[in-house]
Amino acid sequence: MSSPSPGKRRMDTDVVKLIESKHEVTILGGLNEFVVKFYGPQGTPYEGGVWKVRVDLPDKYPFKSPSIDLTNIFESFLPQLLAYPNPIDPLNGDAAAMYLHRPEEYKQKIKGLKRDSLCSSKGQR
Repeated sequence: MSSPSPGKRRMDTDVVKLIESKHEVTILGGLNEFVVKFYGPQGTPYEGGVWKVRVDLPDKYPFKSPSIDLTNIFESFLPQLLAYPNPIDPLNGDAAAMYLHRPEEYKQKIKGLKRDSLCSSKGQR
């Protein structure tokens, strides 16, 4: 029987560390496919929201980037970026423009998404 490849061992180690973290992790089809649930940081428009990120790790991980799908989120801000957004280098140009030029509209948009996130995760906390 052959031993796992270095990439597979790295994947296993990284996923186990994530499972042991404060975030809720749901394994979908194996350690290479999972959903991470995290809560919006205090003091941001995301506070009180529940956000989900679906992660698919490729066979060539860590040498090939994972596929990430953000669910119910207006920007690709992860926990630190939720508190300190970087509108200069966004993945969502519309969100960045709104953040920079129409901050109140941006906050209202986030509140709506936060409401949606709470409705879709009722009973899953």
